[in-house]
Amino acid sequence: AARYDEASASRPPANGGWSAKQVVGHQIDSAGNNIQRAVRLSIDPELRMPGYRQAEWVAVQGYQDRPWAELLSLWQMLNLHFAQTVQRVNKAHLSRIWFLGEDRVTLGFMLEDYIAHMKHHLERMP
Repeated sequence: AARYDEASASRPPANGGWSAKQVVGHQIDSAGNNIQRAVRLSIDPELRMPGYRQAEWVAVQGYQDRPWAELLSLWQMLNLHFAQTVQRVNKAHLSRIWFLGEDRVTLGFMLEDYIAHMKHHLERMP
């Protein structure tokens, strides 16, 4: 992320897709949603709530028009908060279930998947 300046972070890839700003914005949304899921599953034995429509969230929040430094700062702080929240999760709660439509996702899987999801996007930033 440090290799980008305001102009390069705003430029979408030639083959289409999201700009670096939009990718980081998506990661901000992912952090916020996963923090909420982790907290809720730390309190209650199960969670029933939908996922989120990622492209629409990125568009509605206008990440493309936000300053790059602001997005990086927000992303960094949310991930620090996420890490601190995860450290406090009771290991006995890792098998608690988030019901996502017909799918069942454990808290443990969700936490691991968040990290994999973040790495996936960071490795493929335009």
